[in-house]
Amino acid sequence: MGSLVKGVMIHESLLIHDYATPSFHSSANSLLRKLRHSNLHVGISFSPSLPHNKVSVLKKMAMEYSFDCFLLNDESSADGVNEITLSWGDIGGEILFLVPSDKKDAFGQLSNLGWIIVVFDVEGAGACESSGVVCISKLEELPMIICASIRKAIGDEVVTVGYIMKPSREEDFAKRGAFPMNPTPNGLMFLPLTFELPLLSQLQLVDIVLHKATDEIISVDLSGSSESSNRITFSTGMQELQRYMEHHSDCFAIDPLDKIYPVLDRQKIQQILLGLDALNKESCRAIRGPHFLKVNGFNDPDLAQSLSEAKLSLPSIVKPQVACGVADAHSMAITFRVEDFKDLNVPLPAIVQEYVDHSSTIFKIYVLGEQVFYAVKKSIPNANVLTKSSEKNELKPLLFDSLKSLPTSTGHSAGADSFKTNINSFDLELVTDAANWLARKLDLTIFGFDVVVSNPSLTAYLLQFVSLTSQT
Repeated sequence: MGSLVKGVMIHESLLIHDYATPSFHSSANSLLRKLRHSNLHVGISFSPSLPHNKVSVLKKMAMEYSFDCFLLNDESSADGVNEITLSWGDIGGEILFLVPSDKKDAFGQLSNLGWIIVVFDVEGAGACESSGVVCISKLEELPMIICASIRKAIGDEVVTVGYIMKPSREEDFAKRGAFPMNPTPNGLMFLPLTFELPLLSQLQLVDIVLHKATDEIISVDLSGSSESSNRITFSTGMQELQRYMEHHSDCFAIDPLDKIYPVLDRQKIQQILLGLDALNKESCRAIRGPHFLKVNGFNDPDLAQSLSEAKLSLPSIVKPQVACGVADAHSMAITFRVEDFKDLNVPLPAIVQEYVDHSSTIFKIYVLGEQVFYAVKKSIPNANVLTKSSEKNELKPLLFDSLKSLPTSTGHSAGADSFKTNINSFDLELVTDAANWLARKLDLTIFGFDVVVSNPSLTAYLLQFVSLTSQT
């Protein structure tokens, strides 16, 4: 039987490498960030012999992560245990204590109190074979130990979701309570996956894999007409995960990698959005994708005619065809004159897209299964404001990275009234219908998209961008 881990204690020597700097041991910072939002009680132990100045550094660091600090004597830890009990109370489970190998015997007595002793030893499990104590050789292994113990204790009452994404995205979700290691009331437990450890041993502990595969894209091939994940080159780790999921049908992925390709191609998405017309009814608000044109080069002498035939007027917004997963996918431009397309510094092939006035207001829509949520964000100003701002720079194109900053106009505000008007007129029912239609069309469980409401009629809704999850 496993133990229901509800608290984690870590010996300070495994975390801080240099108190003078101070600096962490390798992987310690990553582990602490994961434990910070785990919904487990977390503490750091230190010895009475630790100098006062180092204790101050330790407590400051613990406060930063919202952890507790406890004095635990190597020789007699009973007083420290009493202090922990008074501080944490009845936590409803056991405490897991991660100690260095040279403290294994000193703290072994705590196992008699129900504590789970895990020993950090660079030689790994082999160093503990004869002692019956769990050993790890990397700090990244600790979440696996916690997860395995809880699964053994609870059994089929818990569903384990293994997740992998870039650290900044993980942190953004985790601080909102999205990835607790402590099982939720409805029986979900989350295990961070890492390519720093063998994937097989990690995946054997999970029932569902939640990934942001676009964080692991090396390159995307948009040539040809096939829609296949084979046209995406993933990192070595993601390729290994892909092979595992292909050969283990019982491992449910959110979402399957072969479903993400259309979301990477702005042209493909625009073509899909043409089908939104089926949702629109006469005399009602309508939702559609923006008018667009794919261009393979900016020096085409017939470009002006092509723009006109595509119902595009200026200003227009120009985006790379590859929507995400590569470094320059978010390098964009707003152009005000046809001649400005010449030698435009936007990766090719590109999508020229309709720009509509929307009072600097954009609605970020998030779809999680059958649930639809939205948030209201500030966006790019109306065309007249952009034009006036660009006139100061001889109407040269506005170049920007949409993940870092959007074009704005100093000294101008869309006005609180316009902002409120857009929010108050937002048709959630219409957008929800579009979200459900997209979910069926793309066969995705989790994705997001942007919607703007065009001025002045407030009746035209433009669904501008589809992504696998929110951009952070």
